[in-house]
Amino acid sequence: MLPYFLGCPSWHEAAWRGGFYPPDLNLSDSLEHYCRVFNTVEGNTTFYARPKPETVASWVQRMPTDFRFCAKVHKDISHDGDLRDQLDNTQAFLDELAPLAERITPLWLQLPAIFGPSRLGELAVWLDQFADRRLAVEVRHPAFFDKGNEERMLNRLLHERGVERICLDSRALFSCQSRDPAVLHAQSKKPRLPVRPAAFSESPQVRFIGGPDLDVNQPFLEPWLDKVAAWIEQGLTPHVFLHTPDNQLAAAQALRFHQALSERLPGLPALAPYTDSEPRAEQLGLL
Repeated sequence: MLPYFLGCPSWHEAAWRGGFYPPDLNLSDSLEHYCRVFNTVEGNTTFYARPKPETVASWVQRMPTDFRFCAKVHKDISHDGDLRDQLDNTQAFLDELAPLAERITPLWLQLPAIFGPSRLGELAVWLDQFADRRLAVEVRHPAFFDKGNEERMLNRLLHERGVERICLDSRALFSCQSRDPAVLHAQSKKPRLPVRPAAFSESPQVRFIGGPDLDVNQPFLEPWLDKVAAWIEQGLTPHVFLHTPDNQLAAAQALRFHQALSERLPGLPALAPYTDSEPRAEQLGLL
């Protein structure tokens, strides 16, 4: 049992075959292999589409009970009008995912950049309506990153409710000068905002968006290794998610993160072998 949660944006990655996954893996079986190594995943799929009942049933069968599927509420809830008008829609969404039970912990609300300070009242109503769940919120409006009264209001609202403020760190991605289409696409889609490490609950949430070179990403990860190690030593249970531009190297980045964290926390349990044979340390940068 790891003292923290470590994962990637998804498990369905064809590029991982022959590296993180066995070369002959049928991608329909990738979830089982993913869950052997990692204990959480970003639920991006639920942001874009509501899963069918048979899909949820399949996840229940394949995900261990202590696995965490950090489901994002569907975009028609978070991005379509007043949150106070989405309470029934949110409950219907939760009912659809109910078979996953505690695996849906925390539930993520990712708000658009247009969601600003004037809408904190509706956010409070939404959070209070679902206060029986562990929740985490990601904001992207610039006012919530200016260290002024509006950011303090947001932080106070979340902290008082024990709701986590998700920290997205995209500095490594935007440090890239590459003209690679995957990098350019990621830079056009991901927000470029100041980093706000937060621990408003027992489960701090970190999303690290790296570039395509793991060695270049490492200096940006070093402070997070210190921060995550400190959180664990304080008795908190961080959730850490590693991205790369097209996520072909996301698993390798996550493996490298855990290896480096082990140097700061002697005795940290090793991850399970991620292929049919025990991985060698020098392979990590080649996936």
